[in-house]
Amino acid sequence: MRPATRAVHSGRPPHEPDQPLNTPITMAATYVAGGDLEYGRYDNPTWRAFEEALGELEGGRCLSFASGLAAVSTILDLVANGEKVVAPRHAYNGSLGQLADLEARGRITSHLVDIEDTDAVVAACEDASLVWIESPTNPAMELADIPTITKAAHDAGAYVVVDNTFATPVLQQPLEWDVDLVVHSATKFIGGHADLLMGAIVTRDEQLYGVLKGRRDLVGAIPGAFEAWLALRGLRTLPLRMERCQSNAAELVRRLRERPDVTEVRYPGFGGMISIVLPDGGIADLVQHSTRLWVYATSLGGVESTLERRRRWKSEPATIPDGLIRLSVGIEDVEDLWEDLVQALDAGTA
Repeated sequence: MRPATRAVHSGRPPHEPDQPLNTPITMAATYVAGGDLEYGRYDNPTWRAFEEALGELEGGRCLSFASGLAAVSTILDLVANGEKVVAPRHAYNGSLGQLADLEARGRITSHLVDIEDTDAVVAACEDASLVWIESPTNPAMELADIPTITKAAHDAGAYVVVDNTFATPVLQQPLEWDVDLVVHSATKFIGGHADLLMGAIVTRDEQLYGVLKGRRDLVGAIPGAFEAWLALRGLRTLPLRMERCQSNAAELVRRLRERPDVTEVRYPGFGGMISIVLPDGGIADLVQHSTRLWVYATSLGGVESTLERRRRWKSEPATIPDGLIRLSVGIEDVEDLWEDLVQALDAGTA
């Protein structure tokens, strides 16, 4: 099946008389002993349905987690004391924060790289235990040469992780490039409606799958059944939503590049995420507070369009321009989105 069909049909009950069309929400902490489930921290039929669907889209086996950062933390637990993690200098703030915390406590060493400088990344892989990739990066929209970096990391004996939150499996399947693990904040495009917190890891490595599931069982970083049900429902429309938000984003990029008051437009050529750079942080603040349709919010990937000046967060890297605004393009009419951006830009640069 092609991705759009998989998104709709994976994780369904069997097509038999009186079976529900949708997987029900299983609200249970305890199961009758003697079967596969045993206890609510180990498994849940609603998780299984979501994991089956996302796993099929990514081409591996999926584990769901309480949040994207719970999934990130579980992966970083694989790194032994004192070992080195290579990661992009521009990446999801929570991932960089976890790396900084682990390094400050003497657990690991981290080596932050310009992910677009492939030669430098390959050189950094030499003594690494884990290589973390974002492509596109958040919020700089940089692209990594995933196949080349993966080969170099494997030659050095390191695992490779790709955060695929921005691209989603509709636009990119990193496991096809022999990546070991794919991680998602399912809160974003996969859920798609700004109403749940969830994370996911997908792998083709059965040994890694077993280790990660063991960690999830042990620390209890599990999603709620209702959240898993919502995420699965959101996943059903992921291809349609990505098609619309990507179409909107491409048109907005074309128009934004024609505006002299926008210093830079960063767009990787696919997906629904754009970053624009304005002359300074003050102008960017005025713009983000002047929109009427675009929502000033820190999350992304929903049906609604959101925007945020990223350097309002003190933890954002200093190499991110002070006037950079990250735009998460939704599925609204592109003309309405453009008209709102125009009036906000006009207000900010007047």
